Amino acid sequence: MEGIAIMLFAMLILPCMDAIAKYLAVYQGMSPGQVTFYRFFFQLVSTLPLLMVSGGLSALRASRIGFNLLRGVLLALSALLFFISVKYIPLADTFAIYFVEPFILTCLSAIFLGEKVGWRRWLAIAVGFGGAMIVIQPSFEAFGATSLLPLFCAFFFACYLLMNRALGSADRPLTMQTVAGIGGTLFMTVVIIVADGILGAGDFEPSLPVNPLSWVLVIALGTISGYGHLLVVRAFRAVPASLLAPFHYFEIVSATALGYAIFGDFPTPSKWVGIAIIVASGLFIIWRERQVQAALAAKEAGRAP
Repeated sequence: MEGIAIMLFAMLILPCMDAIAKYLAVYQGMSPGQVTFYRFFFQLVSTLPLLMVSGGLSALRASRIGFNLLRGVLLALSALLFFISVKYIPLADTFAIYFVEPFILTCLSAIFLGEKVGWRRWLAIAVGFGGAMIVIQPSFEAFGATSLLPLFCAFFFACYLLMNRALGSADRPLTMQTVAGIGGTLFMTVVIIVADGILGAGDFEPSLPVNPLSWVLVIALGTISGYGHLLVVRAFRAVPASLLAPFHYFEIVSATALGYAIFGDFPTPSKWVGIAIIVASGLFIIWRERQVQAALAAKEAGRAP
């Protein structure tokens, strides 16, 4: 029960990060690119002291430093696209579309890791993408191509998770999180400099927080990001992943509540249909993966002497 409680708490606070990002972009005039930079910079600032206390400078030595920095780049790309999305699109809509990520991860795992995916899961993936289209369609009419950004966000986050699977547990979670913070901060620094030089003002305009509230919010943004994801790691260490996976969808509930309370956004009935289809398809894939893993474990146990 401890792992489930930790996971639920993480799913409650992580959407707060996205609500803060939307608030900073909409009400504080900060570009999503700059918000993304602060997300990784203050994640690094908040987790680095804990890493130093627990392991000193040696704790920064990741066994595969290049791959861990790349994890940070992929996570930064995903966060950047998500923050641009929430600037224009309601939180619940963005989260709903983003939750095609498990479908993309399943596809990538089959292609690059050789994981076997049966016809039932392929069908669930197709149905899930159909649900995403139901959510996207009215958003596309209102916001244009911007409504597709959560799909690309989901793709880059699925690539990030694929790297986590490939890297395994060679490094401590805190080390991986801190190095990813370094990679994300460096990447966003380059993106802001290059994009602002090419595109000028807009979603990549460099800026400092304009008032004390903005400073508090950007610090909170990075701190929630760093420790929220560490809570997820701790939850997965306490409870099997197959048991925790469905609780990811609690983020949609949290995001909907925050979107309504802060911005007055609430999904339309048709969007709730799409959200229900996405969640149902995702839960089926999780259930089916659990069944397959249980069958493989039973098969291996039968072979054991």
